[in-house]
Amino acid sequence: MNEFRTELGLNIFKNKYAQNQYETWADRAHIVVDAVAGTNGGTEKALMTKEERDQLVEYLVDFKWLPGGRYLWYAGRKARFYNNCYLLKAEEDSREEWADLWQRAGSCLMTGGGIGIDVTNFRPKGRTLSKTGGVSSGPIPFLLATNEIGRNVMQGGSRRSAMYGSMNWQHEDAQDFLRVKNWTPEQRAAKEADFNAPAPLDMMNVSLNYDDAWLKDKSNPVFLENVKQAMKTGEPGFSFNFGDKQNETLRNACCEVVSEDDSDVCNLSSVNMSRIESVEEFKDVVHLVTKFLVCGLERAELPYQKVYDVRQKNSRLGLGLMGMHEWLLKRGHKYEVTDELKQWLKVYRNESDHTSRDFCNELYRVIPKGVRAIAPTGTISILAGTTSGVEPVYSVAFKRRYLTDGTRWKHEFVVDGTAQVLIEMGINPNKIESAVDLAQDPERRIKFQHDVQAYVDQAISSTINLPAWDTEHNNADLIPQYVGWIQKYAKGLRGLTVYPDGARGGQPITSVPYEEAINKKGMIFEDNSEEQCLSGVCGI
Repeated sequence: MNEFRTELGLNIFKNKYAQNQYETWADRAHIVVDAVAGTNGGTEKALMTKEERDQLVEYLVDFKWLPGGRYLWYAGRKARFYNNCYLLKAEEDSREEWADLWQRAGSCLMTGGGIGIDVTNFRPKGRTLSKTGGVSSGPIPFLLATNEIGRNVMQGGSRRSAMYGSMNWQHEDAQDFLRVKNWTPEQRAAKEADFNAPAPLDMMNVSLNYDDAWLKDKSNPVFLENVKQAMKTGEPGFSFNFGDKQNETLRNACCEVVSEDDSDVCNLSSVNMSRIESVEEFKDVVHLVTKFLVCGLERAELPYQKVYDVRQKNSRLGLGLMGMHEWLLKRGHKYEVTDELKQWLKVYRNESDHTSRDFCNELYRVIPKGVRAIAPTGTISILAGTTSGVEPVYSVAFKRRYLTDGTRWKHEFVVDGTAQVLIEMGINPNKIESAVDLAQDPERRIKFQHDVQAYVDQAISSTINLPAWDTEHNNADLIPQYVGWIQKYAKGLRGLTVYPDGARGGQPITSVPYEEAINKKGMIFEDNSEEQCLSGVCGI
C-alpha cells in the first residue's frame, strides 16, 4: 500500500475508511465508483459508461480527485448517506418549529452529515409572547441547546459532530451573538487540558450574515465589533450575500455550500490539482467528477422527506479543488492567482457548468442551482498528501499535541507531509511560503480567496491565519486596517474566517522552525516538560 504519500494518509485510510484489513485503496476506489455511478454490485442500472467509470477509478487510485468523506465511508455499506452536510433554518419562531428543527438536526447528524443552521427568523430575547404572555428567550439559547445535541451525537457513529450557526447582522440580538464564544478563563483552561471539555458553542462555528443593507452602512457598530471579536477569538466569521445572492444565507458546516432553502444538502468531491500535469487532463477529470456528483443526486439516501424534495428542486453540486498551493509551489509561483492558474480555473468553471447541465438533462433532472464549492478538504487532502482546498501549507514544520490516555498530553515534532514531498523534489524548505508566513501579510490571503471566488458560484471555505495577539492590549491599533481590508474585498467574497494563533484552547498544532523539527524528529515529549526524550530513541 505504498500509493499513499505519507504514513498519516495510510493510517487514516486503514483506520477510518477501509472496511476490512485486506481492503486496498484501489479496492475502495472501485467500490466507490461502482456504488455511485455503476451497477452497485449488479443491483442497479449503470449511470455512466464502463469506459468513463474505469477512467474515474484510475483517476481516484492516482489521487487526482477524491470524493467527500461520506462517499468514502458509506460506499459498499447498506446505508448510502453520501452527503456531507445539511442546511437548515426555522420557517417561523414557534415551539413546534424549535422542536422540529432539533429533530431534523439530530437526524442529519446521526447519518454522518454536519449541519448549518440560520436563526435569523427567531424573535429577539425579551419579546412578549402573545400566546403565553411570557417573553422570548431569543435565538442564542436555541443554538446552545443544539450544541449539546451535537456534543452527544457522534455523526453516523463515526466522527465528531460538525455544526455552524448564523444570524443576520441587523438582528436585535447580534451584539450578544458576537460575544457568545468569549469563554471564561476557567473554560479556556479546561479546553487546554481536554479538547472535549464543554464550553458555549464549542461544537459550532458561527458567523454573521451581511446583505445589501450593510453595503450602505459598512462602518456600523455591529460590523466593527465583529471585526474586533474575530481578530481576538477567531469568531464570529463573516458571510456575504449581495445582489441576487441576498437570500442565500444558509451555509453548510464549513460554509462553502450556500442556499436559500431549508433542508438543502451538500454533495462534495474535489479535484486534486497537484497530481495533474496538463490542463487537458484537468478538463477530463473535472468532466468525469462532475458526472459522478450528478450520479450522487440519484443514488444518495437522505434523512427525511423534505431533503429529497429540496434536492430534486435544486440538484445542488459541490465540485471543489484541492492541492492548489502545491500546484503553485511546483511551478515556482508565490501564493497568488497567476495567469496560468486563471486558465485552469476557467476550465474548472466552464467544464463543470457544461457537464452538469448536459448530464442532468440526460437524466431528466433540473439544472443545478449551484455547481462549484471549495471545501476545506481536511481529511481527504491528508489521504492525498497535498494541501487542503485553497489553503497554503500551514507550516513547513510543526509541533503536534495529542492526548494519550485521556489525561496525559504529549507532543512530537513533525514535518508537513506536503512540504516533505516538495523538499524531496528539491524545493528549499525556506522557499515554501506557509500560512504562518502569510499571517504577516493577511491582505494577500484575503485577495487570493477573492480572486479564486470569481470562478466559484457558491463559496470557498478558507481560514486566514493571524499571529497570536490580544486586541485588548497590543493590537487594537491594527483593527482599522483589517476593517479596511474586509470592506475592500467583501463584494467579491461569499465569506471570510480568520484564526489568531492560540485563540482557542486545545490547539493541536503549533508552527516550529524546520531545523528544530528535523533535530527532534522521532522524539516524543510530555507536554510542558523539559523535552527530555521519552521515546527511547534520543539524539545527542
